[in-house]
Amino acid sequence: MVISRRNLIRLMGLTVATMPAARALAAASGKVRVGVLKFGTVSWELDTIKHHGLDAQNGIDLEVVNFAGEDATNVAMLAGNIDLIVADWLWVSRQRSSGDDVTLVPYSTAVGAIMVKDGSPIRAATDLVDRKIGVAGGPLDKSWLLLQAMFRRDHDIDLPARNEIVFGAPPLMSEKAVQGELDAVLNYWHFCARLEANGFRRLVGASDAAKALGATGPVAAIGYVFHDKWARENPRAIAGFVKASAAAKTLLATSDEEWLRLAPLIRAEGAELEKLRDRYREGIPNRPIAEEQADAARLYRVLAEIGGEKLVGSAKEMAPGTFWPGPAT
Repeated sequence: MVISRRNLIRLMGLTVATMPAARALAAASGKVRVGVLKFGTVSWELDTIKHHGLDAQNGIDLEVVNFAGEDATNVAMLAGNIDLIVADWLWVSRQRSSGDDVTLVPYSTAVGAIMVKDGSPIRAATDLVDRKIGVAGGPLDKSWLLLQAMFRRDHDIDLPARNEIVFGAPPLMSEKAVQGELDAVLNYWHFCARLEANGFRRLVGASDAAKALGATGPVAAIGYVFHDKWARENPRAIAGFVKASAAAKTLLATSDEEWLRLAPLIRAEGAELEKLRDRYREGIPNRPIAEEQADAARLYRVLAEIGGEKLVGSAKEMAPGTFWPGPAT
């Protein structure tokens, strides 16, 4: 959802008046304020940064600000009350097309998949015809749109037309799948990982759809989002944060003990924790920004065609600068 400047000012109200002082105080203290959903997966990385002092080692003081909903984080970042959030490149591109100078650094390539029970007779894509499919989120979910496009192109199957589609919140969709109320479910990556550890298997993933539609490698689904202006004014802060994030990812990629430490925060143990660990590791970005950006631009065109203005607005191409190229040299 694009947030207009008029609505932004209305939502933030009188706090807008305090923004310059807040920004100056944060810059002076070396503080980097990241807004996240309280129980989101990004908290795992940020907790790793704080626990091991990776922020201080890289010249910043990370402050994690918890929010109850995605819209609240978006509004706070656009207003300057926090420095970074996590969002997808579709949202960033739409904001840039509307005149805002937001940009992103890739965070994760992990995406959802269509899941079925281990004993399900659904073995191939064509077996999904005439089934009841749950979809986490709504009809404009990016993974859902990519899978629709792939099924139409490669199998001549119109998923919404040939199946009963049920939309709902991720926990509800997983629960309905476990209870047998759905033949298949498309959910976010971490819900899929939990299902995998509890008697489900992946039929086809959104990453498979992305590759089928032209991506040359894993594309970051989401990234750390911030203002270009903030990065220019605080080059040490953004550089320090990017380095701290990379150090945390390296630790999470190599240390099983770190995942055991995080288990209470993740609220998982045993096989479920191991599956979440493995899927997280698979989603760590490792490609040059130019390649990520080129593939995202290809997928943007597909999404713009199938999702229309409700998804991307009037822009038919991904906005230049959606992916941050790094500090100017």
